Amino acid sequence: MSLVEFFVDPLRYEFMVRALATTLVTAVVCATLSCWLVLIGWSLMGDAVSHAVLPGVVLAYIVGAPFAVGAVVFGFLAVGLIGVVRDTSRVKEDAAIGIVFTTLFAFGLVLVSVTPSQTDLNHIIFGNLLGVSRDELVQIAILAVIVLTALVLKRRDFTLYAFDATHAHAIGLRPRLLGTALLALLALTAVLALQAVGVILVVAMLIIPGATAYLLTDRFGRMLLIAPAVSALCSVIGLYISYHLDTAPGGMVVMVQGVAFTLVYLFAPRQGVIGRRITAARRRTAAAA
Repeated sequence: MSLVEFFVDPLRYEFMVRALATTLVTAVVCATLSCWLVLIGWSLMGDAVSHAVLPGVVLAYIVGAPFAVGAVVFGFLAVGLIGVVRDTSRVKEDAAIGIVFTTLFAFGLVLVSVTPSQTDLNHIIFGNLLGVSRDELVQIAILAVIVLTALVLKRRDFTLYAFDATHAHAIGLRPRLLGTALLALLALTAVLALQAVGVILVVAMLIIPGATAYLLTDRFGRMLLIAPAVSALCSVIGLYISYHLDTAPGGMVVMVQGVAFTLVYLFAPRQGVIGRRITAARRRTAAAA
């Protein structure tokens, strides 16, 4: 197979074109939001929200509503419940997150097991990238526009909140409101990524790109460029590999992102484990000369 055939052959099928579009949109949105999640330290929160939307998806199927509607409702519900448990008891935030997301995810699994369905609801858990319909692609695109628009318009406020919430409050911003807004965008983004990788792997797309960019630059503005670029490239590579090797596309996309992070972790010039040693050795050599 020639290189041209390798890239062109998958595009002959409409389902692959839709999968590619879904992958790119999801990768860019998740990676953009992941920059803030990594800085704030909300990796576990991303995991919680992505798992908690499962019962909403199943209930939406039962009543005949779009999956996205149920997922958004339960995403917001999870965020609200975590806040209530954290603010009204001695339970700390990490424990509240664990309680809420495991309970809601278990509820979703129970609903999947008892719901008679001609549709395999397990694709919500593991993703169904190759089965994305035209209507679902439109829903994903709409949610992506909403999330990206909000992030772009409020990027300065969100960034200040991520770096120094106390200073944000001192200059008149409302940190609690900004945090709530970010959590709402997180819920929408988790819904957006469901079709691509399912609830199990959503957290990977929400964390790995931002963590990768964080090791490559010290400037947040550059992170916002590097993370989506790396995520989009890895997602396309993963989708092509899954097509030619006949593997699960969602899992392969995340695997490629994981490989990219590993390479950066090892070889990044300033932050990589091996890269730092190489740079230090070059400096010693230059100093000796």
